[in-house]
Amino acid sequence: MSEDRTREKMKTFIWWPMCQNNVADYCTTCERCHKANKSTCKRLGNMIKIEEPSKPWEIFHMDWVTGLPPGGYRAYNACLVIVDRFSETPIFLPCHKDDTAMDTALLIWNRVISWTGIFTNIISDRNPKFISALWTKPHQFFGTKLSFSTAYLQQTDGLAERMIQTLKAMVRRFCAYGLEFKDCDGFTHACVLSYQHWNWHIKHPFMPVPIKLLLF
Repeated sequence: MSEDRTREKMKTFIWWPMCQNNVADYCTTCERCHKANKSTCKRLGNMIKIEEPSKPWEIFHMDWVTGLPPGGYRAYNACLVIVDRFSETPIFLPCHKDDTAMDTALLIWNRVISWTGIFTNIISDRNPKFISALWTKPHQFFGTKLSFSTAYLQQTDGLAERMIQTLKAMVRRFCAYGLEFKDCDGFTHACVLSYQHWNWHIKHPFMPVPIKLLLF
């Protein structure tokens, strides 16, 4: 109960001098209340701006989308979403929800790093796969900075979160055509092509440089 409710409840059966001050001290120092109640105050600390990249594939955001209909001969039911912070170009990598940190590392190495090169900063949430030694040690060797978002603060990885919303909207449209289209391994490339067409030709119709220069 809050301080006011506690004080009103006590008035019906007990009272002593300095009762109001004692109740206030008790409520403000109650450890159980601080753990159980949700804070509605302004977040503590100063906002730290994410550094901006100077070239493509220098910094990227990464997150998972799960709950997809199993598709392909490997029955993929999840997708790893990677977004370049410089050009906002997405990469959708079909995978499994229960993939290990080794599976994720090999997937990114073979499908992304092999043609983009080593990143300088990776922004992601605190998924157990991303905080394991198997994931952090190789990046320390390559000099890649790992930036983890605070729990329940999706604004840090907002670029990936927004891309996941876009991907889910496109997946629902593909799956609406029938069972033959419920294959996330088959239409993720079409989703990337569709998003790139909108991002480059509709959202930014007047590009100052050729598209290829934004990616490589």
